[in-house]
Amino acid sequence: MSTTTPSPAAIAPADGKLGVLVIGLGAVTTTLIAGVELAKRGQGLPIGSMTQMGTIRLGKRTDGRSPLIKDFVPLAKLEDIVWGAWDVFPDDAYVAASRAGVLEQGKHIEAISEVLRDIRPMKAAFERKYARNLTGEHTMGDIGKRAMLNAIREDINRFRDQKGVSRLVMIWCASTEVYIEPCEVHSTIEAFEKAIDANDERIAPSMLYAYAALLEGVPFANGSPNLAVDMPCLRQFATERNIPISGKDFKTGQTLMKTVLAPMVKARQLGLSGWYSTNILGNRDGEVLDAPENFKTKEESKLGVLEDILEPTKNPDLYGDVFHKVQINYYPPRGDNKEGWDNIDIFGWMGYPMQIKVNFLCRDSILAAPLALDLVLYSDLAQRAGLGGIQEWLSFYYKSPQVAPGLYPEHDLFIQLTKLKNTLRWMMGEDQITHLGREYYEN
Repeated sequence: MSTTTPSPAAIAPADGKLGVLVIGLGAVTTTLIAGVELAKRGQGLPIGSMTQMGTIRLGKRTDGRSPLIKDFVPLAKLEDIVWGAWDVFPDDAYVAASRAGVLEQGKHIEAISEVLRDIRPMKAAFERKYARNLTGEHTMGDIGKRAMLNAIREDINRFRDQKGVSRLVMIWCASTEVYIEPCEVHSTIEAFEKAIDANDERIAPSMLYAYAALLEGVPFANGSPNLAVDMPCLRQFATERNIPISGKDFKTGQTLMKTVLAPMVKARQLGLSGWYSTNILGNRDGEVLDAPENFKTKEESKLGVLEDILEPTKNPDLYGDVFHKVQINYYPPRGDNKEGWDNIDIFGWMGYPMQIKVNFLCRDSILAAPLALDLVLYSDLAQRAGLGGIQEWLSFYYKSPQVAPGLYPEHDLFIQLTKLKNTLRWMMGEDQITHLGREYYEN
């Protein structure tokens, strides 16, 4: 069955270099950069990246058409990516990757040491009150929010000119800021602009980066639970300027498991009494989240998943009284190797109780890096296809997906995957796949 919404008239080719500007040159970013640079040289596989490793079915199952996604849609090539970053520490990408302790020094860092040493971060737009456990001094200083915004824009344009890139994408891979509720200063661009000039505390650095990107026509992807671009004023601004935005918070470990297991519980009409989640994390992200005001931002992102999936108001007998608890514990010896432990109390036929226990010993940056790569490439694709505003088809990658006002977010991982691949089919003028399958049995 063909779509009724017309596909983009044309997708501009991915000619020239693609500049990738990353906020934060820590574990996730250095793992991303190193992995891409190693893949360019045939020294590593970009495992976990849909754009590089994934296939897409076209037409009937009997047609045998399942090309690699990168051969189906006109994505930028890895060889055309040029890196830039901001960070509160002055370390180049080689030092930062070595200190992060994610990758093997000899096998994966020394092999591309020249490239990594050449990536030096720009001074970060940073205020300590938004992440008090970060002690870096490589910042723009206390210059006021308007000056920070202008400095970020200058950095963007300087990078564009110096590197000779044709297109840019900006992605937030830095730490979680303190929790900020959307309010009147985020409602319109006029109110937002006034708040910037007033140095209003409700305007966080992540919002300045997002606004700077949009003012310069650059797609913005938000890998943290910060509001950043997820505010009425910037959503509207991005839509009017036809610039792709997406967010928020990379879906990597524990929440990834929730978006698989919770749909299973719901699909089988099993009941849920409680879901207890705890995390042990020892990297810079864990250190920042050790502050309660920063954890609150992450907690909001994690807690919303179950309610949106289970829809308790529609089935109160099964999901009307769920106790959901999330904890993150900073434990330095674990480093980037995060452990997510879940105890899930469910009940079945006639109310008899059962339990599911999950212990996911994962590597935070190893899971996040391929998501960041896909978001960069898909954001650039959306820009060239003329798709501005919220890119809900990228919900697959986020804990707390951005959606149009009035819509609830779709969290089921497999519905998100279907949405993403159907969007790619739609872009390329292919029929969407409904999985009805009656055509195989009608003759």
